[in-house]
Amino acid sequence: MEDGYKYKGRRKRLIDLLREKGIRDQKVLEAMMAVPRHFFFPRDFADEAYEDKAFPIGEGQTISQPYTVAFQTELLQVKPGDRILEIGTGSGYQAAILSRLGAEVHTIERIESLFRKTTSLLQDLGYPAACYLGDGSKGLPAKSPFKGIVVTAGAGALAEGLKEQLAVGGRLVIPVGDRHIQKMVLIERLVENNYQRSEHGDFRFVPLVGKHGWSS
Repeated sequence: MEDGYKYKGRRKRLIDLLREKGIRDQKVLEAMMAVPRHFFFPRDFADEAYEDKAFPIGEGQTISQPYTVAFQTELLQVKPGDRILEIGTGSGYQAAILSRLGAEVHTIERIESLFRKTTSLLQDLGYPAACYLGDGSKGLPAKSPFKGIVVTAGAGALAEGLKEQLAVGGRLVIPVGDRHIQKMVLIERLVENNYQRSEHGDFRFVPLVGKHGWSS
């Protein structure tokens, strides 16, 4: 798939819209301008890639709305070299944005077909994310601590194990609520045993399934 003037123009209009909606982190906007979202869509639906909406990718999963991706990424405050864990690889688009920001990306997906497809796509596109197949609700303790953890599925409750995988100074961004609507929660690890929690509006995600999430 190519990234010609048509798609770049649509991407520029999307970035302008995200700025109008309140996204202020210029590095996040630049990363989203640089990553062709249509590469993560089925070819027949590439023209829908730059609308600010979620889109189904199969297996009951979606590629998140661009505003949601930008919002979560902005909350993470990613710096080059930060080790970031993404829970819910999905299409791979969020992992690509994090890679573009210079993060050391670790991403975990529970659905094998998506894991295989997305791992191959990220490799083909040159985004150096480490991909894992497994239960993301457990996090990835073997690779912790992380400077940031972003959960791209809605949790019924905050899993304490994810907090413990944060580095001091790290940030966990996770939607928490019921199966229909969630609050975007930010957890900051201030010191070893002291965390700060804040909430940042309502969002809708597919359910986080796993040991510390919803049953399938």
